[in-house]
Amino acid sequence: MTATRTADAPVTIFGPDFPFAFDDWITHPQGLGELPPERLGSEVAIVGAGMAGMVAAYELMKLGLKPVVYEASRMGGRLRSQPFEGGQGVVAELGGMRFPASSTAFFHYVNRLGLQTRPFPNPLTPAAGCTVIDLEGQTHWARHLADLPPLFAEVAEAWASALEDGAGFSGLQQALRARDVPRLKALWDRLVPLWDDRTFYDFVAQSPAFAALSFRHREVFGQVGFGTGGWDSDFPNSMLEILRVVLTGCDENQHLIVGGAQQVPVGLWHHAPGAHELRHWPAGTTLARLHHGAPRPGVTAIARAPDGQLALTDTWGNTRHYPAVLTTCQSWLLTTQIAVEESLFSQKHWMALDRTRYMQSSKTFVMVDRPFWNDLKADGWPTLGMTLTDRLTRGTYLFDNGPDKPGVICLSYAWMGDALKMLPHDTQKRVQLALSALQKIYPDVDIASHIIGDPISVSWEADPHFLGAFKGALPGHYRYNHRMYSHFMQDAFPDAERGIFIAGDDVSWTPAWVEGAVQTSLNAVWGIVHHLGGRCHAANPGPGDVFTQIGPMALPD
Repeated sequence: MTATRTADAPVTIFGPDFPFAFDDWITHPQGLGELPPERLGSEVAIVGAGMAGMVAAYELMKLGLKPVVYEASRMGGRLRSQPFEGGQGVVAELGGMRFPASSTAFFHYVNRLGLQTRPFPNPLTPAAGCTVIDLEGQTHWARHLADLPPLFAEVAEAWASALEDGAGFSGLQQALRARDVPRLKALWDRLVPLWDDRTFYDFVAQSPAFAALSFRHREVFGQVGFGTGGWDSDFPNSMLEILRVVLTGCDENQHLIVGGAQQVPVGLWHHAPGAHELRHWPAGTTLARLHHGAPRPGVTAIARAPDGQLALTDTWGNTRHYPAVLTTCQSWLLTTQIAVEESLFSQKHWMALDRTRYMQSSKTFVMVDRPFWNDLKADGWPTLGMTLTDRLTRGTYLFDNGPDKPGVICLSYAWMGDALKMLPHDTQKRVQLALSALQKIYPDVDIASHIIGDPISVSWEADPHFLGAFKGALPGHYRYNHRMYSHFMQDAFPDAERGIFIAGDDVSWTPAWVEGAVQTSLNAVWGIVHHLGGRCHAANPGPGDVFTQIGPMALPD
């Protein structure tokens, strides 16, 4: 169990569903566990080389196992940093690009790799320089909330009041800051049955704070919101999903990884742990060396072999047997891309995996000759600002890589219906549509004249290896999430269902945030070690050791 902290401690992604201190567990001097001597050097399969897969592979290697990583596309998963041709290392962050400081387990690996971070240019933050909000043809320039018309402050105050009235937000967050597990569990578990069946929009519309205001206030909240931008793409989601985001600080104090977020999973592939951390393997061992430089190809089938192990078949028809397998791909791929023997999961788990609902996401980037938006106009404002709008671009972000490197503009970052509008179009057409929309906001700025190189875009729902950007749980999905999250606890499973594990942000309680991928990966590490007869040190119990005491509450079927 974790030590209690003060109520003014930093917010971290500590629960609330499962308040286990993953950040403390992975930094404890006793390590994550110990395997029976006869298991040292044993191969275990990891399907997917994204953040969840690489964390699991890295930690299992340290414990003395030989992870065998399979990857069907490219290493990094949805941490995909695509370099611009000739761009001096400048990248477009096609997947995860902003990481809240509350993601303490994720930042453990960022810091271990010595990567540099800096504040992300979110709206109304100093890193953005200035923010431009364009709604219904009216444009407002601001550096602070006070620079905007009173309506925007009214919306922000209504949201804060709604959270307090509907969820007891301040008391809940104090318990989370303090890591007061009994109080946090009591407060959160009371909210689960109240808000699982209700949408985010319902929460907002029915709150006394918003009910006292106009529809326009709700509309503005949906279009631009605060923190990371508009909220309307999430309006159909379960309110529990949103409460977790704001409670754990996911929507504030965010940072980018200088040089690209893909450096984190790829860095773990190449990183040699300290000799004192390694069991079984010689000093200098890395995942890359264990794999002779590259992961194995994608997996096409998983079945139970006659010897009781799990048989994985890859793209080229090679079949290998493993005592344990971790799948970190998005759950839909277990039915559309990989032929998984049905008996490996219970029908209850198949229902949860199949009912996962993914949200669409589209981004369009261009590289520009310099960060020209820093040029000041006669009125003292920059040429461009971070832009939130009801036009099809929705969110436009500006990335200054320094005076000696090209700048990058994310012309459009959109979700759900707004992302689907981009789906039929190639990258050039997407750029043209975005520039046309921005021209209406900045009629005197010729953005196109600064564009160099080829633009880059992505629609995650069109990628057969992903089928969507991230999960968005609908009302009534808590039970499905509970089944997926708790799947690593397998002692009560029949033998036919043991040994295959799942991890990733869609398995977590915080989809769309990489911390969820890391935490579920660490759950799977515990599960695999336990499955192979290992255990945690008494001074550093793992998530499975305390799950029955502080695990997520179960709603009745």
